[in-house]
Amino acid sequence: MPIPKVGSKAPAFSLLNQDGEKISLKDFEGQTVVLYFYPRAMTPGCTVQACGVRDHSPKFKKLGTVVLAVSPDSPERLKKFDEKYTLGFPLLSDEDHKIAEKYGVWGNKKFMGRISLGIKRTTFVIDPKGKIVQIMEKVNTKTHHLDVEEILQK
Repeated sequence: MPIPKVGSKAPAFSLLNQDGEKISLKDFEGQTVVLYFYPRAMTPGCTVQACGVRDHSPKFKKLGTVVLAVSPDSPERLKKFDEKYTLGFPLLSDEDHKIAEKYGVWGNKKFMGRISLGIKRTTFVIDPKGKIVQIMEKVNTKTHHLDVEEILQK
């Protein structure tokens, strides 16, 4: 399967959220979706990124945007992450990393000199018709929410 590019249709998916509910991309047709992939719940960078999104949620809502976050964590771990930081947006469990693979964000990555297999932190902005309009491959966890807002306001 080809890796999605700007201008292509976002690959469809259905995943369980932190409450064990099935969430599908098609549930958000007609809305802009910010779909971000992150390596692991409750790690320092992922927590900073998620809390930035949480704190910026009113602005995203005002822009008619839904934020969905995907990681290979179990729904149970995502529930703990949500409760600990009162995140309040869908955290989706991709334990078999099939969706990460569909989006081309699963593979070898380098961290502190070590190479490991996992999610490459990436954000996709999907328009109301389901088309990818932006792909952020170099994500700064501290400014992610501001960088996304800037893209949405263009």
